[in-house]
Amino acid sequence: MCGATEGGLSLAGVDVAKEAVIQGQVTRDGEPLAGAYVRLLDRTGEFTAEVPTSATGHFRFFAGDGQWTLRTLAPKAEPVDKVVHAATGSVAEVVIQVG
Repeated sequence: MCGATEGGLSLAGVDVAKEAVIQGQVTRDGEPLAGAYVRLLDRTGEFTAEVPTSATGHFRFFAGDGQWTLRTLAPKAEPVDKVVHAATGSVAEVVIQVG
């Protein structure tokens, strides 16, 4: 695989065949949202990791196979939870809209 979907994060240097990748973009009113935080919670709801969104609203996690919850925290917005399934050899591409 040479890259993510158009406009998404590049996968250059990522061996997708050996990784389960969860990545995407956080938006507000259709515009990228920098400065939000995306948390990765396991299937029991336990905190695993957290990353800030980039200037273009993007984030990426390398996760184990299975069900995960992305919890997005942004200024002046309620937290947004989104369930995603990760699998080795694939990229779970997610768009999260906050209010």
